Amino acid sequence: MLISIPPKYAVSDVVGFVKGKSAIAIARNYLGKRNLRGQNFWARGYLVSTVGKAEATIREYIRNQEKEDKRLDQLQMFK
Repeated sequence: MLISIPPKYAVSDVVGFVKGKSAIAIARNYLGKRNLRGQNFWARGYLVSTVGKAEATIREYIRNQEKEDKRLDQLQMFK
């Protein structure tokens, strides 16, 4: 997801808000659940970049997120 955040807002607050509200909406609308307590919907991290960073790099990071999540899930099987 690529978004532009005005300087008056903290990046971590905006990301937390977007992740939280979208996870709740998706769970309610598509999964029929009212609460996601104890479950993970979004990837743990996020990338923050300034205007100077190439857009192609950001798009590549987003594309690779699913692959990284699958890798981490596989590692969890051996714990």
